Amino acid sequence: MRRLAGAQEAGLVLVIVLIGVILAIRGGTKQKQFRIEVAQSATVVEYYADGTEGEPGARPLPQVAGWNVTTDSGTETYAKNNGYSYNAGQNAVFGRKTVNKFLDQENLVLVAKDASFIAIMAVGMTAVIILAGIDLSVGAIYGLAALIGAFALKNVVGDDAGLLVSVPVGIGVCCLVGAACGAANGAMIVGLRVHPFVITLGTMAAYRGIIFVLSKGQSVGQFPESFTSGFFKAEIAGVYPVPVIVMLLVGAVGVFLLSKTVVGRQVYAVGGNETAAKYAGIPVGRVKIIVYTLLGLLAGLSAAVYLGYLGAAEPNAGMAYELKVIAATVIGGASLMGGRGSAMGAVLGAIVIQLIDNGMIILGVDQAYNQIVMGVAIIIAVVIDQAKTRLAPKG
Repeated sequence: MRRLAGAQEAGLVLVIVLIGVILAIRGGTKQKQFRIEVAQSATVVEYYADGTEGEPGARPLPQVAGWNVTTDSGTETYAKNNGYSYNAGQNAVFGRKTVNKFLDQENLVLVAKDASFIAIMAVGMTAVIILAGIDLSVGAIYGLAALIGAFALKNVVGDDAGLLVSVPVGIGVCCLVGAACGAANGAMIVGLRVHPFVITLGTMAAYRGIIFVLSKGQSVGQFPESFTSGFFKAEIAGVYPVPVIVMLLVGAVGVFLLSKTVVGRQVYAVGGNETAAKYAGIPVGRVKIIVYTLLGLLAGLSAAVYLGYLGAAEPNAGMAYELKVIAATVIGGASLMGGRGSAMGAVLGAIVIQLIDNGMIILGVDQAYNQIVMGVAIIIAVVIDQAKTRLAPKG
């Protein structure tokens, strides 16, 4: 229990809870409209201030006091002064209720969904940073994979494709493009013996240029419904949980690969001391290429989730995502010096990042400050990491 309480992940969970409590208290409330479906067999009668009744629309709306909806189970009264209204065209009653801005179900689902796009890539970035590497091109890989995946879904698969065709093609193409870009990064880093910062800075510009050449500045949409509302945006219990499920699965697989496999142990060994790893017989170059390829593959997977949820790819997709992904990874406990980090920490770090974004919106802070806050968060996380390293017991 002592080890669990002192773990980096436990501290992140505490931070997430504290941010949530602060936003729930300071964020305030808002009015939210909700809809009540009226059964076709129901009888709707509107009543007036003078005590008389009539059919909906019999008198001007200012004279209406409310509506009585009668079904087999009884009669429900919806008074206009309580915020209710009846729409005969939609055969539904609309009302308004006061909800907490942060704790509103739609807001919480939005936070989790937006965090999932970053978290999926942050798991791969964690392995790269454990290697003492960096990848500035991850946002561009995400955008390029999304664009080519969109072309495949629109021009190859077709609008009427079923689930068993559209989903494998969409995910497969996005992941293949992402893995190819990641492998190219890794191969150049190893083959040219150039620092990852320089290589990925160059490929970031190159991949982003390819996006604008291929897209000509236009968004690409019109995907099969089986890929969007049929899978990635499938509604379950009033929410769209698939992106979050993918995020949790990627996090779980990342934890297993880094902690329970030979390659995972090799990643930590290379990041801890690359020279010692070479003398120990670890194929350092191959490990680096594998890790950068996996990061690219996860960027492609995140792009597929983005396509399925939003239903289109735009040229600016993934712009500045590298900052958020790196921030999530560092906040999640990965050391930029290499040798330390965890997949679950990356997922929690992505949630923290998204809570910061969401909190700025809820509290009415100008979004122009978003990048400033993100940069400060990275600096604070790195300073804390360095302090922990210096204060850790030696030997």
